[in-house]
Amino acid sequence: MLTLEQWLLIAIIVVTLIIIVFDLLRADLTAILVLAVLPMTGIVTVQETFSGFSRSVVITIIGLFIITQALEDTGVVQWIADRMREMGGGSEVRLILLFMAVGAGLSLIMNNVAAGAVLLPATVQVGRESNVPPSKLLIPLSFGTLVGGMATYFTTANIILSSILRDQGQQPLGMLDFLPTGGLIVMASLIFMVLIGRRLLPSRQSVGQTASPYLLSRRLTELYQLEDQLWEIRVCPDSPLVGISLENSKIGEELGLTVVAIWRGHQAILTPSPREVIQASDYLVVLGWEENVDRMAGWGVEIGRPNGRNGRDQNYFVDLAEVIIPPRSNVLGKSLAELQFRNKYHLTGVALWREGLSFRNDVGNIHLEPGDALLMVGRPAHIAELTKERDYLVLQSTHTARPPLPQKAGWALAITLLVLVASIVEVIPTAEAMMMGVAAMALTGCISLDEAYRGISWRVIFLIAGMLPLSIAMINSGLAAQIGQAIVTMIAPYGPLALIAGLFIVTVLVTQVIGGQVAALLIGPIAVTAALHSGVNAQAAAVAVAIACSAAFLTPIAHPVNILMMGPGNYTPKDFWLVGAGMTVVTFVTLLAGMQLIWHIA
Repeated sequence: MLTLEQWLLIAIIVVTLIIIVFDLLRADLTAILVLAVLPMTGIVTVQETFSGFSRSVVITIIGLFIITQALEDTGVVQWIADRMREMGGGSEVRLILLFMAVGAGLSLIMNNVAAGAVLLPATVQVGRESNVPPSKLLIPLSFGTLVGGMATYFTTANIILSSILRDQGQQPLGMLDFLPTGGLIVMASLIFMVLIGRRLLPSRQSVGQTASPYLLSRRLTELYQLEDQLWEIRVCPDSPLVGISLENSKIGEELGLTVVAIWRGHQAILTPSPREVIQASDYLVVLGWEENVDRMAGWGVEIGRPNGRNGRDQNYFVDLAEVIIPPRSNVLGKSLAELQFRNKYHLTGVALWREGLSFRNDVGNIHLEPGDALLMVGRPAHIAELTKERDYLVLQSTHTARPPLPQKAGWALAITLLVLVASIVEVIPTAEAMMMGVAAMALTGCISLDEAYRGISWRVIFLIAGMLPLSIAMINSGLAAQIGQAIVTMIAPYGPLALIAGLFIVTVLVTQVIGGQVAALLIGPIAVTAALHSGVNAQAAAVAVAIACSAAFLTPIAHPVNILMMGPGNYTPKDFWLVGAGMTVVTFVTLLAGMQLIWHIA
């Protein structure tokens, strides 16, 4: 029989899950509400409720964010991406293997989302240069970062499971507890993707399709053998061009210019028809020689944006760029108009792609969501400035931002390797090793403390610290023990391996809906308790559940790195299901093999 406290705790958990699943409130705000409500039940003390902020799991994750940021700022990760560009030419199979393997390798020491975000532009560029659609490469890249996270301690779910073991008086997990089993899964996943998975991947162009920056510029270059000759021209209200169709405007006949696009308010008219009528305040993007563009000065137009003119030698050539909204961007939920994007960056958002759908009207008024892909137009210098903003991910490789501290790359790499070695040999606790690494990064100038603080995803920190008391409450109230006992009663007759299999399947299903971080916090205490009741190695059960939390293959919402790939790959949710189902089966079978071979569970 369940006690009143246990029923109350179940109610809190159910309400929390409903809020998260249906996205009624932000996940981190939901966690804060849990912090506010849980002490009132008496199941946990106030000290236990807020202990999440001082636990080693949170300290370790904070350190991971900062070290990841230092590796980016010093150019270590960009160097890897550049080497991938050099190695990338070749067949589709070679590219899939390359990007999936490098994604897995980076995830051993970096946050998964950061690894995916850094490699995304390189993947898109190399694929285009090799005539391989981005849709053939980005799911493998995403899944590579996920399976790489299975083989390392430095994954949020893995760190959480280690903390749960400690809470129940068990030996916590270390790097070498994940590497053997996770390494087997990485190898099996690479083989599956090369032999089977790649055949299930869609073959689509990027989000912009024929209007994407790359394809548009490539098509124009092929047609006209011209480069750097796109210009932005504003039609003044008193211009004789107002009310005239393109075919009657004589822009092409007299000046030899081609109008390739029109930006009208928040509407994009790409490759306009000859009968399109020019309106006042239209921005025409024209292709042609600079001297011919200059001749339009007497036609009642302004060359370039009026607020961007600095003199006669000003270059008004404009370019196009694809910009992705990362999952943890601070601009989520806001529109370009609310952000005053055009005034701040002097760039215009002219089209938006979301989950395979194209929006070309009122782009500036659409509230941004994770994974949105925007087509931007503006001067190359302004696009280059945007690459320095962490809230936007610019895919166009010609505008890749130079890392601010490249001279510190050696120090950053050495410090990261020392932290990794210290964690593997366990000479000091991992949380302490991470903080020592952060201190070393700051002292050697690899990162400033202000940049370090900005590199931390505080949403994730508050989510984990706020939800940790639920795990403590499940243990204190005995709810985890009762649910664990029920699981043992149902599965124990089939053996220890069946228990591991059952825990994995349940965790995978929960992860697809609420994500691996929350799944680890809720399933972890139950799994460890069930293992202890049945006499199964609790560390092995924790590893299985942690790996299941990273098996976020079936839905794009299961993990932020999947969302990041949606726009550039022009994916639909079905695409993740088709390839992810096989990846889940491969992970499951390989995990069971690892449990037998490495953990000796039969």
